[in-house]
Amino acid sequence: MTSRLLVFTRTTDYRHDSIPAAVDALRSLDGFGVDHTEDPAVLEAPLDAYAAVVFLSTSGEVLTPAGRARLAAYVGAGGGFAGVHAAACTEYTWPYYGELLGARFARHPAYQPGRVLVEDRDHPATRHLPAVWEFTDEWYDFRTSPRGSARVLAAADESSYEGGGMGGDHPLVWCREQGAGRVFYTALGHAAEAYRDPDFRAHLGGGIAWAAGLPDVR
Repeated sequence: MTSRLLVFTRTTDYRHDSIPAAVDALRSLDGFGVDHTEDPAVLEAPLDAYAAVVFLSTSGEVLTPAGRARLAAYVGAGGGFAGVHAAACTEYTWPYYGELLGARFARHPAYQPGRVLVEDRDHPATRHLPAVWEFTDEWYDFRTSPRGSARVLAAADESSYEGGGMGGDHPLVWCREQGAGRVFYTALGHAAEAYRDPDFRAHLGGGIAWAAGLPDVR
């Protein structure tokens, strides 16, 4: 049986060129059907038909007040939520969203190769990954660390690239619970190339499946 995802990619600030490739990658995941929208009115309607809502490189203020209320009620009642990359650059004026996601974007250095340190391999988003994962991305810094309020799955090794700003504890991927719902976030996924990487696609699929309360998917 196919579960449906609502994939939301509205931007009112920086827009990633990788969004079309990212949507295509989610459409290719086994076990999921994807409804893709940039219309905030869609999130004002009931969301109960969806296994998870995915904010995929959204940016800026993207929801109406009614949409905010609907999303908060959906997750609180057990709906899944997943944020990818610039989802952390979204809804800065809504305090609940920062709590939901676990941390907010602060800055990033230049796009460059680096190393992801996988801390927790007992999770569908990371169990297929090596302990040290070579990757190329923007290596987001966050205003605060989610550690303590979230289960950190992977972190950046700031010694492997230039310009890191969080020091020795730099979470990149985490999950948490919000009410009866589950939340997954990955800071990775800046470039279209990421969405053609089998390891990254499995990372996304596993994280979204976990948020949706479903078996791991590929």
